[in-house]
Amino acid sequence: MATPNDKSLGELFADLSRETATLVRKEVELARTEMTAKASRFTRHAAYIAVGGAVLYAGVLVLVAAAVIVLETVGLTWWASALIVGIVVALGGYLFVQRGLSALQRDSLAPTETIETMKENAAWAKGQRT
Repeated sequence: MATPNDKSLGELFADLSRETATLVRKEVELARTEMTAKASRFTRHAAYIAVGGAVLYAGVLVLVAAAVIVLETVGLTWWASALIVGIVVALGGYLFVQRGLSALQRDSLAPTETIETMKENAAWAKGQRT
């Protein structure tokens, strides 16, 4: 069995080539896995925004109905109820939208783990050349 010191220059370059190809494949695999996870989170946050938007729209419709009832009635019973329900629904929708937006602002779509390992690999390679 040949030790690393017994290998020819050609064998060492062949080993380096194989190891580099393996490293690149692993980096691509890591980037793909990381991007899949980030896309999943992005989809979930977008769903919060969509649900929040739909609920907020329903709240606006109720508020519009309350305004119509106010204009048509002299009594307070109908519109007061509609106004209270509209405000609660609109507030709920607003909270959903804010939750989705703040979650999207916290997350970055860049494959940060892959970038970090590539920096580490570059630093290691520089150290091997000296």
